[in-house]
Amino acid sequence: MSKKRSGGGLTGTQQAAKFLGVSVLAGAVLAGLALPAAGALGLAAKGTVEGFDEIPANLKTPPLSQRTTILDTDGGQIATVYSRDRTVVPLKAISPYMQKAIVAIEDARFYEHGAIDLKGVLRAVNRNAQEGGVTQGASTLTQQYVKNVFVEEAGDDPDKVAQATQQTIGRKVRELKYAIQVEEELGKKKILENYLNITFFGQQAYGVEAASKRYFSKSAKDLKLEEAALLAGIVQSPSRYDPVNDGEEATKRRNTVLQRMADVGDISQSEADSAKETPITLKVSKPKNGCITAVDGAGFFCDYVREVFLTDPVFGKTREERAKVWNQGGLTIRTTLDPQAQKSAQESLKDHVYQDDKVAAAVTMVEPGTGRIIAMGQSKPYGFGENETQINYSVNAKMGGSNYGFPVGSTFKPFVAAAALEQGRPPTQSYPAPYKMPYPDSIASCSDRPWRNRGGDTVENENEKEVGPYALREAMELSVNTYFVQMIGDIGLCPVVEMTDRLGVVQGNGKKLPASPAPLTLGSTGISPLTMANAYATFANRGTHCTPTAIESITTADGKSLRVPRTECGKVMSERTADTVNTLLRGVVDSGTGQEAGLTDRDNAGKTGTTDERRNAWFVGYTPNLSGAVWVGSATQKVKMVNIRIGGRYHGKVFGGQVPGPIWKDAMAGALKGKEAPGFNTVHVPDTSKDEGGEDEGRRDDDGGDDKPGRNGGRDPFPDISLPPDFIGGNVTRGQDSGGGNGGRQRG
Repeated sequence: MSKKRSGGGLTGTQQAAKFLGVSVLAGAVLAGLALPAAGALGLAAKGTVEGFDEIPANLKTPPLSQRTTILDTDGGQIATVYSRDRTVVPLKAISPYMQKAIVAIEDARFYEHGAIDLKGVLRAVNRNAQEGGVTQGASTLTQQYVKNVFVEEAGDDPDKVAQATQQTIGRKVRELKYAIQVEEELGKKKILENYLNITFFGQQAYGVEAASKRYFSKSAKDLKLEEAALLAGIVQSPSRYDPVNDGEEATKRRNTVLQRMADVGDISQSEADSAKETPITLKVSKPKNGCITAVDGAGFFCDYVREVFLTDPVFGKTREERAKVWNQGGLTIRTTLDPQAQKSAQESLKDHVYQDDKVAAAVTMVEPGTGRIIAMGQSKPYGFGENETQINYSVNAKMGGSNYGFPVGSTFKPFVAAAALEQGRPPTQSYPAPYKMPYPDSIASCSDRPWRNRGGDTVENENEKEVGPYALREAMELSVNTYFVQMIGDIGLCPVVEMTDRLGVVQGNGKKLPASPAPLTLGSTGISPLTMANAYATFANRGTHCTPTAIESITTADGKSLRVPRTECGKVMSERTADTVNTLLRGVVDSGTGQEAGLTDRDNAGKTGTTDERRNAWFVGYTPNLSGAVWVGSATQKVKMVNIRIGGRYHGKVFGGQVPGPIWKDAMAGALKGKEAPGFNTVHVPDTSKDEGGEDEGRRDDDGGDDKPGRNGGRDPFPDISLPPDFIGGNVTRGQDSGGGNGGRQRG
């Protein structure tokens, strides 16, 4: 028994038989419509039941690509991203005028014929024969829908798009076969709904809902007669009938649609005439796509979320699979970004560093105990213009950051202290710490071969007044370089390597830290602000390290939840060690190099850092419930921050406590406003300084006492660990991918 086609008319079997029965005629039609002469032969080769049945019977209707919405932790919108701007709506949410207009102008006999309109085919053949060329097509609305499905499946791949639209008999026959199947399985109303959601209306709008929002700033259900006719007319040629760029041509086309609606009885002639007299009134909404539209400077965080999606295997086995899901869109991504913290970070950056300054600044905040990234901003906005950038200074190169990160200076010293404390060294550990000294001749490493100071290289403190002996407490407060070089000479390189590995500290290029004294003592290697903020969060969390995370949940267009990456937490040092480091770093903001950064209303701790020739300045600090890192410097690493104006203020020399410190203070104060203020679990660390005054008085330098890597006659004492000769912090090229949005762009 034949299967009845939904919507009336012939069954699929009858349609196929009828199609084959007129294969010669259809060959002529297709030849006339697509490829003259050669087409008839092509169809003749397929003009048998066997040949027709070889075509796959199952049309895979792809989920339609839609916009993805990225939200902050409170549900506020950060940005929307999409490869195709589309919002899928049911037929009942589309104006009846729109439904009638598209049928009238594209396929007036839509409800009368099956997948193939033989009367339309004959009419087209006759008209084209009279005109001597292709002036009229014969594709039904169902066939157009099928072709759009092929185009949608092709995505942004130009080769696949060409295959989906190529004028060949093979494609046309396949399209006809699928059209028969679609008519049989979906029925007329569903086909119309799908068609209106898939088709392109110009101005980056796919589907009638996006088109209605684009041209009239209203939903498709609210379209008036003349508005619906305008949109229906665009479909045939979105560029030619674009009302934004050619209102006259668009008006002519709209009126053609209105007259066609009257001719087929959808509206009266008087209604058509009245609508024709109505001038086109657009209320255009400009496309807002991508991280460049993010609020409160969150473009870099938005881009980081995209990179997490494209790189984490939880979203697909391969980058290509993940990119396909991202481009398909329709996702609602709730992130960890705290709008209060993000706004505070961006306002602090704006106050302290100007967009057109010679240097830039970046702020990243992480929540201890959860790894949640709650703020990520920088002084140069996300964009393509002058004094804008798409390089995310806060993250590693793999995630869209600089090639190597930025040297961190003395903010590395707490890692050395933690390693020493874990090795059993007391917080009262004292070393001679002279103003200047050679590196130890030999330092134990993780292998049988110790590091050796073959060049007789030296290290010195920030100023000549910094002369030991010092214990750990004062050495940390004053950031005494020679003290920490002696400490690493005592405990060896391996404990520091193991500690930083557990803390997730790697170079900006993703590689492990070089096993040499300068990078493992004085922070001469490049690291990202996110890495530093997250590592310090471990101290705040009393020794438990959590991997950073940016995504809380993802919901698909049909309401399903996707699995998302979760933070992984583990104990990496004893609570006693972490509490001791917290106590030491409280001293830095209370009376040491970070006094300008200290918060007055809550427990806080941190460490300053500058690097050789003042190319980078840092402050990394935290409270028990928030950790933040601030970097200031040139992305190219070519600017020496000496005799320089930053944020409208002159600086003879830039120190970590002087520029990054106040940025951190203001950003953290705003982020924590109204939040609880827990205290640290501190330990007693005796003050073993040489004097309470007298000899020790004045040892703190007025400039802030920040340190720098050791020097030896102006040359790099560690060629084996120096940054690559082409080091440019901001020079990064993102490889080509199909990730949509900002994929495949050049960063530099």
